[in-house]
Amino acid sequence: METGAHTEEQGAERHSLRRVIGRKVLLLFVVGDILGAGIYALAGKVAGHVGGALWVPFLVAFVLAALTATAYAELVGKYPRAAGAALYVNKAFAVPFVTFIVAFAVMMSGITSASAAARAFGGDYLAEFVSLPTVVGALIFLGLITLVNFAGISESVRVNVVLTLIEAFGLLVIIAIGVYALIVGDGEPARALEFHPVHGAFLGVLGGTALAFYALLGFEDSVNLAEEAKDPQRDFPRALFGGLVVAALIYMAVAFTATMLVDTETLRTSSGPLLEVVRVAGLSFPPKLFALIALLAVGNTALINMLMASRLVYGMARERIVPRAFAIVHPTRATPWVAILFTVAIAVVLVSTGDVGGLADTTVLLLLCVFTLVNVSVLVLRRERSEHAHFRAPTWAPVLGAVVCAALALPITGRGLDVYVRAAVLIAIGVVLWLVNRIVVGRLERIDPAHLDRGGL
Repeated sequence: METGAHTEEQGAERHSLRRVIGRKVLLLFVVGDILGAGIYALAGKVAGHVGGALWVPFLVAFVLAALTATAYAELVGKYPRAAGAALYVNKAFAVPFVTFIVAFAVMMSGITSASAAARAFGGDYLAEFVSLPTVVGALIFLGLITLVNFAGISESVRVNVVLTLIEAFGLLVIIAIGVYALIVGDGEPARALEFHPVHGAFLGVLGGTALAFYALLGFEDSVNLAEEAKDPQRDFPRALFGGLVVAALIYMAVAFTATMLVDTETLRTSSGPLLEVVRVAGLSFPPKLFALIALLAVGNTALINMLMASRLVYGMARERIVPRAFAIVHPTRATPWVAILFTVAIAVVLVSTGDVGGLADTTVLLLLCVFTLVNVSVLVLRRERSEHAHFRAPTWAPVLGAVVCAALALPITGRGLDVYVRAAVLIAIGVVLWLVNRIVVGRLERIDPAHLDRGGL
């Protein structure tokens, strides 16, 4: 028995991921995962909730995200594996169906996020180059993403670093425009302190924060590098919190610049709000070049999310949790083409029926439910002692994080009924797939969360 266990352990060692990622690269990965479609596409929608004080919801969203980040920092240090939320919930509750629903919710949040990005891609940024209806541009974009996904492109950390620099450069351009405007006396800085919420200051900030939360999502994906970090117990918490702070400072500076130079109504109605800033800037920057940067940022968000979603479905099928057909791999491209078609079909329906704000809000709703369970899980798992030192969150942080995430998931934020219906339908698809598989295969005794979140990506 001991010999067999030792052999299995050696086999796991041989096939484990290489620990090659240092703290600086991990920090850039966290920043790169956060930066992207959110700020480029949703700044105007957030302004519609609060008026001129656009930066306030981003600040509040950062504080709330930091609460959940403490839970992830403790859990990834305690269990430095690449499975994320599904692993933590599975360890805490050991209920296979709950583990599956968490993994499926994460997968669906990727599709809704990609759909929101696709709508943003087909809007004002694309209009700088070609005039197309938003839905048409978004569907064409989804088609291109599907082709890339089918071709089997592999996203490496180095590519992520390059795209991070491109996305960050576009936002730094906006900040530079803001600094120049302050120096020469352009714009209206006082507008950044004005509140014009439709439903009162508290509900306005709450609704804006729920939407701004979308722009800070992505920090939780960095746990998938836990097995490849050189020293996850020490480096991950610093990179996670450091990345959140860097992204939050960039976002608030961009938000301040946008509301200082462009009136709230123009921001609210634009699908390319930061392009409006470039157009009125005293500091000259080619609008077409900025639109290209924005398209790359938005496109990268959609591509990464669709890659993740299709591989997650493939991983669940490989574990025989959903119908085995989703695990079929193309004989020449070696990509999960059935899973790809399934995820893009859902995205096509979402793009055709939803807008950027509604789709982003659906993404937030799904992940808020996941975050609530993660915050509870870290408390439940305190009963398991770790043999190695790791970051330990102050107990009040995950407690408050769970309460806040659960509260933000409620209709008090002003979230429309359509968002809840959309999220319910998406989760119902998962339940149906699970039931079908249960009837046909009759197997859900064991779930390996590592195969759910990584899924061969």
